[in-house]
Amino acid sequence: MRRLISFQCAGETLAATLDEAPGTTGLLIVSGGNEIRIGAHRGMAELAANVAAAGHPVFRYDRRGIGDSTGENNGFESTAEDIREAAAAFRREAPQLARLVAFGNCDAASALILFQAEIGIDALVLTNPWTIEAADDLPPAAAIRSRYVEKLKNPRELLRLFTGGVNIRKLVSGLVKASAKSSQAPAGLPARLAAALDATRMPVTILLAQRDNTALAFADHWKSDPFAPARARCALDTCDTDSHSFARPADKAWLTQRVLAALKA
Repeated sequence: MRRLISFQCAGETLAATLDEAPGTTGLLIVSGGNEIRIGAHRGMAELAANVAAAGHPVFRYDRRGIGDSTGENNGFESTAEDIREAAAAFRREAPQLARLVAFGNCDAASALILFQAEIGIDALVLTNPWTIEAADDLPPAAAIRSRYVEKLKNPRELLRLFTGGVNIRKLVSGLVKASAKSSQAPAGLPARLAAALDATRMPVTILLAQRDNTALAFADHWKSDPFAPARARCALDTCDTDSHSFARPADKAWLTQRVLAALKA
């Protein structure tokens, strides 16, 4: 059964959805970006239904200032209290829970990494964690390199280059950014994520969409030395897709299987 509930967070009322099931391991879904709890292409609602059908209760919610929740949206770095209160509400509504696994895509994955020590969860499933602190409107350097490699394999793209079908200014800008050293030591947000993953001792599963720009940027940082401790402990798997939200049927099936595996671990 799926039911709508609400809970309090810092004086605001947050809307949530609970897909009930008898299992003692539950899934807390944290929405990424400014998405409401249904998710892109209804992806989170479908994931919740499939996981609940497999016997695990699932809790989704709109953070402050998003969807049906009151308050102000101050971005993913302000969401520690939202996640903590959502986890507490989940345990109240499903008192049989003995273990809670949190799932997040994009900046929700990054928020879970940063705040995992203070939000009352037992394991993480992270998809396409957000590491991009853009200084321009170009894709991340890792994504540009990947795209150029694919284009060089395509005779049509080479023909476009030689016949004037390519924006030379954009090409030069892309080449300059792509020439940035691969797998360099991360700074800023990536460095904070590396440190947080180094500090955690809970099980962590990282799932990447192989050709998604956000995932490519994370994968590039993942190769660097600061992430070495996390590489030794975290499980990482990739899906052969360019869909950031795992929108295609095969992508959804792949994601559901990996989430269920983490719940059963």
